[in-house]
Amino acid sequence: MEVGILAIFQNYMGRMDDSEVINNEMRIAEQIEDLGFDKYWAAEHHFTDYSFSPDNLQWLSWLGGRTSKLKLGTGAVIVPWNNPVRIVEKFAMLDHMTNGRAVLGLGRGLARHEYEHFMLDMNDARARFDEGAKMIIEGLRSGIVKGDGPQYKQIETEIRPRPRSDVDGRLYCVGMSPDSVETCAKLGATLMTFSQKPWEMYVEETLKVYQQAFKKYHNREAPGPVTGDLMFCHENADTAKEMAKKYMSNYFLTIVQHYEIMSDHFKNISGYDHYATAGDLFKEVGLEVAAESYCDVQTWGTPEMILEKLEWRKKLMGEYQLTLISNYGGMSYEEASGSLQLFAKEVLPVIQKW
Repeated sequence: MEVGILAIFQNYMGRMDDSEVINNEMRIAEQIEDLGFDKYWAAEHHFTDYSFSPDNLQWLSWLGGRTSKLKLGTGAVIVPWNNPVRIVEKFAMLDHMTNGRAVLGLGRGLARHEYEHFMLDMNDARARFDEGAKMIIEGLRSGIVKGDGPQYKQIETEIRPRPRSDVDGRLYCVGMSPDSVETCAKLGATLMTFSQKPWEMYVEETLKVYQQAFKKYHNREAPGPVTGDLMFCHENADTAKEMAKKYMSNYFLTIVQHYEIMSDHFKNISGYDHYATAGDLFKEVGLEVAAESYCDVQTWGTPEMILEKLEWRKKLMGEYQLTLISNYGGMSYEEASGSLQLFAKEVLPVIQKW
């Protein structure tokens, strides 16, 4: 099992100076390789305290110079907000600089605020993703980017430095809605999902759909998916539960706020009807119940508790990769670092052997 860390760059409720947020993330990032993790992912988000990482490829280039074997992933490049030519160029450059350690994760984006400030129509998000993702993937395979669709007009352009190699085997796609899961399978990408619903439901509603679609498009079995969990590890079970519920609930509420989950605006945006349904469900059950359910599926507890949960998940869904968000919801650097180090010492060596 490959295990990674995802940095989200959250300034919870704006409590810190932005420079402190960045410095803390740098301190954590510089530990990841020595702690034994396989991958480090950096998010792309803009304009708010929820998460700010406007150029994850830039961040990964910085970290690439401080590591020698850690795989470096975009978690994810939000395709509709970017120029495909620039993504291919920057990814190719990172790949050369790190001797082939770059990993490409692609996403569509969900926040109306971010689309508005890029002055983009969110109704075009699906079309922009489908066109842009194809251009990026083909560009990294051939070294040439071109496009003649309604969203991206691009004359045939040779990329320099030429891509070191294509992205087969290191292409990932975020799939949180049914159409995104289908698109991920069609692209031949490994499915990335953020943990948010009971695992039995995830297997039936998401994983099996992805596996069936992948086999339909490629006539082979799908790779094991990536699950993205919030993580908190502590030697004391009561403390682990208390801290996990506190910080994970905090983070859950920032998700609801940032993405306006309780708003009705998704009902009027093409391609986002899945989120309109989710918003209706939250209104029906209430935020407190929704937050409790959200926390229950994350990775928290003592090392022994976490190993038991992850082993149960493996028996339920088969092979998977694990990505952990270790700094979120207002926790201090000391809390985040202590949790991460304990996980790396007691849990990581065991699950990497699975």
